[in-house]
This record gives sequence, C-alpha cells and structure tokens, in this order.
Amino acid sequence: MADQTLPGSANGLIERHRSRRRWGAGLDPNASTYVGMALVAIPLLAALLAAVLTDANPMALSGQTLRPPGVAHPMGTDDLGRDVMARVLYGGRISLTVGVFSALIAVVIGTAVGTVAGFFGGRTDEILMRMTEMFQIIPRFLLAIVVVALFGGGLVKIIVIIGALGWVGTARVVRAQLLVLRGEEFVLAATMGGASHAHIIMRHILPNVVPFIIVAAALQTAGAILTESFLSFLGLGDPSRPSWGLLLQQAQLYLQQAWWMSTFPGIALSMTILGLNLIGDGLASKFGARKVAR
Repeated sequence: MADQTLPGSANGLIERHRSRRRWGAGLDPNASTYVGMALVAIPLLAALLAAVLTDANPMALSGQTLRPPGVAHPMGTDDLGRDVMARVLYGGRISLTVGVFSALIAVVIGTAVGTVAGFFGGRTDEILMRMTEMFQIIPRFLLAIVVVALFGGGLVKIIVIIGALGWVGTARVVRAQLLVLRGEEFVLAATMGGASHAHIIMRHILPNVVPFIIVAAALQTAGAILTESFLSFLGLGDPSRPSWGLLLQQAQLYLQQAWWMSTFPGIALSMTILGLNLIGDGLASKFGARKVAR
C-alpha cells in the first residue's frame, strides 16, 4: 500500500532494486555447499526413515549384550543389549530436532536485535550492542552447563537454553548489513515516500539480509547440535531421549571392547556438523558474507 504513495522516480528505483535482488535465484551452491548438503542428507534421511530402515526398538533391552556388528544387528548392540543402529537412527531425530529449533530461536532473536540496532542506530544501537557484548564474553558452553544444571535437562528446556544463548553472532552480522543498507538509495527513496519503518524493514531491507540469515542458520544449527551433544556427554541431557551425545557418553566405558558403540554415533555427529559447516562456508563465500560466530 505504501508503495502507491511514492513518487514515480522512487517507485522506479525500488522496482529496479527488487528486480536485482532475487536472492533465491542466487542460491546456486558451489562445490563446498554440494558436499555439505550430501553429508547432511545421509544422517537426516536415515533419521527420518528410521522406522523403515530398522524394526528394532531403540529402548528395548535384551540378553545379547555387546554383540559386534552382524546380520541381526548391523551396528552391534550396547551393554544392555539395545540395538545400536536403532539408537543411532532415532537418536538422530533428537539431535537434529535440537539443532534446528535451537537455531531457529537463535536466528529469530539475533535477526530482531541486529535489525533494530542497525536500522535505528544511536542510543538504541548502543544499548543493544552493549547487551550483545555482555552475552558474547560469557562462555556459552559454561553458561549452558550452569543453566541446564539449575533448571533441568528436558528436551524443550535444552532447545530454549541453546537458542537463547546462541543469537549473538547473528545479531552482529545482521546489524552490520543494516548499517550498510539503511543508507542505500532505495531505502532513502522509500523513506522520502512516507513508508513506515516496519514497511521499509520488511519489504526492502530484510530480503537483502536473507542470504546472511541462511548462512547464520546453517552455522547455528551445527553449533546447537554440538552444544547438545556436549551437554549430553556430560550427563546433562534427557536420558529418556537418546541423542548422539548421550550415546557417546554411554559408550565411553566400552571403548576397547565395544568400539562400535562410539564409532557409529560419532560418524553421524561428525558428518552432520561438518556438512552444516561446509554449507555455511560455501554460502558465505558465494554471498560474500562473514562467517557467523557459533
């Protein structure tokens, strides 16, 4: 609606800019991104198709303890006779869920803080950046350990805690882009045409920041999965929902006599984190984006 009130020259400038910023057409991944997508796709599809790939119950106990990989149990069994393959596949659902939703929370908070700080500047920017720096100087792993130890390690709590602690890098990158974009001609034209701040941000600025947000989301997801695995490895995860980190924690006592208990969840975790980082790095190189801090 606001565009219709703009002068003809301003409308033309904004429309020409919109035609140039079809960011979706620019998502032509390079080799690094393709490799990363392939690495992530394997554990992702395996987790989604867990019920098809195995009929074993990941929580079912049996007398076949510490059995090496074989026909009956392709990834062996653990110390309680549970099928390792089933636990790796279903555990992937937990790890990926934590990663995706924690990253979503972090990206939403970071984008909101960075947008407000970068667009309005002045005292607002000063206050928000001081708050951002306060979060940045606190070791995230250490703070996550303290918070989870105090409030418990349920799945939802872990997602919220990791997401609430991981927005700083996104906020700084988005703010940096806003500081550049708010001085562009198409933004000035929309401002002179009487468009509201919300309209300018939503219609003219954020679409240009989307590539940077995608990079942030990929890196945030990798960081969130690693953080959850770290917490679970320390025994602060949800024991009723086996994630890759919990499987590694349970396998540490059997590294010599049952190598498969740690090898397979370790491979799945490594592939996912490496793949997400390759995706983030590849897209960052393509868009000229700075790498977002984890």
